[in-house]
Amino acid sequence: MRVLAVDPGEKRLGLAISDPSGAIARPLTVIEHYSRQVDAATIAQLAAENQAEVIVVGQSLDEHGKPTRRGRSAARLAAAIRVQSNLTVELWDEEGSTQAARQARIALGVGREKRSGHLDELAATVILQSYLDAKRDSSEEAEGNHE
Repeated sequence: MRVLAVDPGEKRLGLAISDPSGAIARPLTVIEHYSRQVDAATIAQLAAENQAEVIVVGQSLDEHGKPTRRGRSAARLAAAIRVQSNLTVELWDEEGSTQAARQARIALGVGREKRSGHLDELAATVILQSYLDAKRDSSEEAEGNHE
C-alpha cells in the first residue's frame, strides 16, 4: 500500500511517497504554498497520480501532546485534503522531522553551504518513514498476540 506524506510549511510543502509495499519512504517533490484549497487539490492530485491509498500530514504538537499553531494549520490542511479526495487522511506527529532531515544531510556528507537550503521533502520523508515504521511495528505486535 502506497502512502503519501506531507510536511506542511508556511512557504513550501514537502512531499514523500512510500514504495508499493509501504515499507520505505523516499522524497517526492516540494510544492509552493498558495492557499489551503489549492494546496489540498495539488496534494490529492499527486496522491492519485502516485496511486497512494493513504495521505499522512505532519502535525506539530506541544509538550502536552496538543497541536501547536502550525499543528492546527496542518489539521485544517488535512480537512481540506479530505474534501478533495476520498482517500484516508491521517495526522502524524512530525516531532523532530526537520532536525532529522538536517542530520541526514550531514551524515551524507553534504557541505555546509548546500545544507542551508530547504529540507521540506526530506522532512516529509522522515515523517513518512516514522509512520510506516510505527504501522509495521503495531501490526507485528498484533500478529504476535495471536500466536
